[in-house]
Amino acid sequence: MPTKDTSLRGSASGDRSNLSQSTSICFFKADIAFRFQGKSKISNWIKKVVKREGGNFVSLNVVFCSDDYLLNINRDYLKHDYLTDIITFDYSEAKKISGEIYISIDRVRDNANGLKLPFEIELRRVIIHGVLHLLGYKDKTASQKKAIRKKEDECLSLFK
Repeated sequence: MPTKDTSLRGSASGDRSNLSQSTSICFFKADIAFRFQGKSKISNWIKKVVKREGGNFVSLNVVFCSDDYLLNINRDYLKHDYLTDIITFDYSEAKKISGEIYISIDRVRDNANGLKLPFEIELRRVIIHGVLHLLGYKDKTASQKKAIRKKEDECLSLFK
């Protein structure tokens, strides 16, 4: 089980009452050496995006992990056997935004290198992608992917 600057997948799946009790964003790490900088700035940005989208922010746990860790979650919870950069577990009710976002730092680094972008920009894109899922945005079809990418760009422009 992950530790502070680690996660919750085990405990949060059963009792989610603690997720609706606070208005916080917590950052964790699981099985990876990663130091996340700018927690307060990212938290304020996320809350700003949620508010602009008409949501009421309740709580969010962001878990930074390795490819292997996220692959296991993908297999165990979603029955998918492939690497991904993010998995979002949505506990929101109505417009009360609450959930867990798991992000593979390995994938984000690879994506950033492939796209020739700074790691921090790609990480922000992946974080806000998860938040947009909590706000109801989907990415299963080509038109949904285009819409969520446009919204990601809009949200990234709000980051100051």
